Amino acid sequence: MHSIAATGGSATAKTLVTGAAGFIGSHLVSQLLARGHQVVALDDLSGGLRSNVDERATFVSGSILDSVLVNRLFDEHRFEYVFHLAAYAAEGLSHFIKRFNYQSNLIGSVNLINASINHDVRCFVFTSSIAVYGRASSPVTEEMPTAPDDPYAVAKAAVEQDLRISREVFGLRHIIFRPHNVYGERQDIGDRYRNVVGIFMSQILRGEPLTIFGDGTQSRAFSHIADVAPVIADSIHRPEAYDQTFNVGADRPFTVNELGETVSRAMGVPFRPQYLPARIEAAHVHASHAKARALLGYQGRVGLEEGVSAMAAWVKQVGARESKSFEALEIERNLPPSWRASTGVTRGG
Repeated sequence: MHSIAATGGSATAKTLVTGAAGFIGSHLVSQLLARGHQVVALDDLSGGLRSNVDERATFVSGSILDSVLVNRLFDEHRFEYVFHLAAYAAEGLSHFIKRFNYQSNLIGSVNLINASINHDVRCFVFTSSIAVYGRASSPVTEEMPTAPDDPYAVAKAAVEQDLRISREVFGLRHIIFRPHNVYGERQDIGDRYRNVVGIFMSQILRGEPLTIFGDGTQSRAFSHIADVAPVIADSIHRPEAYDQTFNVGADRPFTVNELGETVSRAMGVPFRPQYLPARIEAAHVHASHAKARALLGYQGRVGLEEGVSAMAAWVKQVGARESKSFEALEIERNLPPSWRASTGVTRGG
């Protein structure tokens, strides 16, 4: 393992984590603190919880859309590293909230990139998404062209491109991760629009059937947070990772039906699916992690049964949580009926 000093940083690097009260972000904060970083944890708490953030971090309540706040934080703390995870990651819903999606996921990212360039940040670590591949044949590799199928993925791909341009024009170093279907403790199980493992567990707690779009034969590789957060935290210690893009997550795909059966077993109930009309989405998506293994020493260790069981134990402790309805839809046409009921269908301005 290379030390921070190998890339010019200090042993107690000043580091910004955005989306720090969210699921992946809060785990990353803990990983960085364990590695000696001085962490500023930025989150607007629109989707995360303050209680998720390790008390050793300096917590700032605010939005990456607030460029004045962003610039002030960079002025005050002189960050060496930025880990950017803040996003509104409801991929399917992004079709119906295009403007909100691009503001949150693209313009907010640009504010951070600008500040990082102006303050000579050593490395900007960005969590993109496997969604940028669209419907490419699996296993997807980092060398494949991006072909986004939804506005969320378009925004992620655009930030990736901006980081590459910023490297060429301004010398900003970066590392891009494309995680996929990450689940685990601290996930927002009340969110109706994303994170299928959490959605299934929440439905079971409420005594509801598991809603599945289509026939459930579509497949994904589901990745436990314990396999994802450490490799992101350690990436800045490896000079060979700089200016590179990495898939990160589980290797073995499972159908949504198989996932539903696994979640039901872990929660101690029979598998009770409710099939809904299919959405427009890739049928089968999983990724190659050969590059991450070669350059980062990545090893996915947590199997689906083990990971889901660990999350189920946590969910049984915290109990059911209410969904935060999205009440500013910009487009109503073709909205899935189950989402229509949960959003309230209020059109945005």
